[in-house]
Amino acid sequence: QVQLVESGGGSVQPGGSLRLSCLASSGSIFRIASTGWYRQAPGKERELVASITSWGSINYADSVKGRFTTSRDNAKNTMYLQMNSLKPEDTAVYSCKLNRNGIDYWGKGTLVTVSS
Repeated sequence: QVQLVESGGGSVQPGGSLRLSCLASSGSIFRIASTGWYRQAPGKERELVASITSWGSINYADSVKGRFTTSRDNAKNTMYLQMNSLKPEDTAVYSCKLNRNGIDYWGKGTLVTVSS
């Protein structure tokens, strides 16, 4: 069983930055797993924001390209989402997901609010 815990959410003004972290309970898990950051805004469906495949290929949603960067640190069992130039439409609950051997593991999410 893999547990994921997000941190780093909060309130920020438009144009600001936040860095989300997702700590995995299992060691060296990222080496053999694909990972992703998702978000769900009020009244909307959950959407994929950024992902890293098990072989290291990175993809972003068009809405965040050039503003968000995802990475992971295998030694720290942690994945990150650096969010810059935040917009009010980025307001959502952000969750991390890890897929290992066909099984999805989810964090509980962290709220990001972008407002002036």
